[in-house]
Amino acid sequence: MYFAHARGFRISDFHPETFAPVTLSPLTSPLIHGRGSRLRWADRCLPLGQANKIRLRCITGLQSVQVHLHTVVYFFTMAAPKKVCIVGSGNWGSAIAKIVGANAAQNPKFDNTVKMWVFEETVNGRKLTEIINADHENVKYLPGHKLPPNVVAVPDLVEASSDADILVFVIPHQFVGRVCDTMKGKIKSDALGMSLIKGVDEGPDGLKLISDVIQEKLGITMSVLMGANIANEVADEKFCETTIGCKNKNHGALLKELMQTNNFRVTVVEEYDVVEICGALKNIVAVGAGFCDGLGFGDNTKAAVIRLGLMEMIAFARIFCTAGPVSSATFLESCGVADLITTCYGGRNRKVAEAFVKTGKSIEDLEKEMLNGQKLQGPATAAEVYLILKHKNLVDKFPLFNAVYRICFQGHPVTEFISCLQNHPEHM
Repeated sequence: MYFAHARGFRISDFHPETFAPVTLSPLTSPLIHGRGSRLRWADRCLPLGQANKIRLRCITGLQSVQVHLHTVVYFFTMAAPKKVCIVGSGNWGSAIAKIVGANAAQNPKFDNTVKMWVFEETVNGRKLTEIINADHENVKYLPGHKLPPNVVAVPDLVEASSDADILVFVIPHQFVGRVCDTMKGKIKSDALGMSLIKGVDEGPDGLKLISDVIQEKLGITMSVLMGANIANEVADEKFCETTIGCKNKNHGALLKELMQTNNFRVTVVEEYDVVEICGALKNIVAVGAGFCDGLGFGDNTKAAVIRLGLMEMIAFARIFCTAGPVSSATFLESCGVADLITTCYGGRNRKVAEAFVKTGKSIEDLEKEMLNGQKLQGPATAAEVYLILKHKNLVDKFPLFNAVYRICFQGHPVTEFISCLQNHPEHM
């Protein structure tokens, strides 16, 4: 449906006989009502000429009018606001919901209501969804931070996601398969997906990116977001940067509008696979950094862990990222070295790995004690990467990754990690 608007006037502002502008009135219409049904206007100017006669069919339920305009004429198209669903509601998911909810409320390109799928739990005798919707706070996973009132917690995954135009995935990568199986065939076929999930999967030919898993299962176009983003600091609105990896420039621009704030600055790059690989592998390196902290080593040792870990990340990407050339510049974005440094000093993978050394408790026990039961990504990713490297007979080429796996899953002593650093091929 098309409407015409001449600078400052509505069609109804023109007298049907003289076509001269009469009294001004606001740009309102019975079709425009309420926050949830705002119209989106995209205009373009038509060439002017003395012979310009434009037939405008104004569908008002009353009549069609023909007007002759000798002034600037704009055509506007109605575009429905994009509905957004956040698939996941943990620490990071809730921090992202705070950003997305605030941006959606202010940007007419997005529907005001942001749905957030919440795996239902009982907290102090109340359902978590009821707490979020009534008190606007995820008291279990992001306590002390108010969520925007337009963020609605929904316990049913299909109900939350079925009408979404943009799906933001932020769940532990171990649960991606079953979540996608539940959503399959029940979402919009043209929906855009964006994964904030930091992990990889093992496919028949080796590496399989989480975004690829989602794309194959749901048949939707995927992008990724990774960066030096500790959830609590993002929720506190402390300045940070992040990286969106997206092949389609228009999609990247739209997702940037959804995510960017004054304190959450977004850069968009095309190497989506490299961005995603960085987000997954840095967690393995952070576990190694935590081992060093637990053993009492200092910042010099941790700097070596970061450098050697980055070298292995780059080498891994150059083997397994086959969508295009792997640019070293991508590793200088927030998704690369910045995220690696942040995670090795302040992330929960480092924190739990340090406790693993000092307490002798299992990773599973520490997840329950320190993360409210949320899953740690570093050890799980180390296991996936080990299987991928073993499949390609490349385990010995990545000694740091391999050492983390052996310590977490095969009972090797933590001191073996220091031996790994001392005898790393970079030093031979």
